Amino acid sequence: MRILVAPDKFRGTLSAASAADAIATGVRRAIPDAAIDAVPMADGGEGTLDALVAALGGEPYERTVSGPLGDPAQAAYAVVPSASGPTAVIEMARASGLALIARRRDPLRASTRGTGELIAAAAAAGVPSAVVCIGGSATNDAGAGMAQALGIRLRDEQGNELAPGGAALSGLARIDARGLDPAVRAMRIVAATDVDNPLFGPNGASLVYGPQKGATPEQAALLDRALRHFAAIVHRDLGVDVRDLPGAGAAGGLGAGLIAFLGARLRPGVEVVMEAVGLRARLESADLVITGEGRFDEQSLRGKVPHGVLSAAEEFGVPAVVLCGERAIDVEGVRVESLVERFGEQVARDQARSSLETLAAEVATDLARRGSGGRRG
Repeated sequence: MRILVAPDKFRGTLSAASAADAIATGVRRAIPDAAIDAVPMADGGEGTLDALVAALGGEPYERTVSGPLGDPAQAAYAVVPSASGPTAVIEMARASGLALIARRRDPLRASTRGTGELIAAAAAAGVPSAVVCIGGSATNDAGAGMAQALGIRLRDEQGNELAPGGAALSGLARIDARGLDPAVRAMRIVAATDVDNPLFGPNGASLVYGPQKGATPEQAALLDRALRHFAAIVHRDLGVDVRDLPGAGAAGGLGAGLIAFLGARLRPGVEVVMEAVGLRARLESADLVITGEGRFDEQSLRGKVPHGVLSAAEEFGVPAVVLCGERAIDVEGVRVESLVERFGEQVARDQARSSLETLAAEVATDLARRGSGGRRG
């Protein structure tokens, strides 16, 4: 039996690599002669850099950059081989992520400057293209800090440079992109995102994700107005319309900023990773695929790893199983098993790896007993 194991991280407990290894170990315990192909996955959020380096090889490079609130932060980017030549992989969460300021959340002031500094470092090293992974952000500044780090001037009515953070965008009066670093201007950039939210409005960056970054309802409304104003100035000064673009609201509007300032192409991160790891080619020889993540809910089916893996599995007629920490939805024709339902919340959190191994073994044992797991006709 040939089993493809392709999970995302279980946020807060297991990396994607650890989850894949735990599932593979459990399956092997139940079906010793199974041929297991374990491939950690990601969707443009945290863990994407590791997934791409694991799939493609390459070298990480560490830099000291500006953290979300201006404190120095150690952040790495990687350079991996690709069909079009060396490609930098930049995970914005490493420079501008919420995990860096977990107890000091301030989306009014948090800046993407550090992400811009990583892009500048890759450009200075002569890397011709980059994948910027935009998830896990602490920011709501539409990439303004990134742009300033790369030489773009954002001025207020008095001609002063804007202060860091999303709140300052309300005072944006003029964008001068003439100072953009020529090496960055020459780069081909893909923005890999795990959400499809627009920049502003009821489903936009501020109102949907602002609260998890520390915004009160009043602050979220202020930030939403600031992003709406930013989009109008971008349209006027740069001739780029990001107002209704799906994914522009990713990472506090960094999706919009990458498109407007750097001419980036926005792509679902899971598709970028699926291509890199050759997931469809792996599915061609698989009898069963097991995917999963920490919480399996409606968002899982909107550009997250399970959505990508399940869609590809259906395309190839391969039965699929989802193992997750917590389940909020079911999917027709797909077996979904939850650690919380099987072991309880405390054990699922404190003993995530051993619990996932056991659950994988139990599911594999059941599938083997039923004789299921073969390809659908």
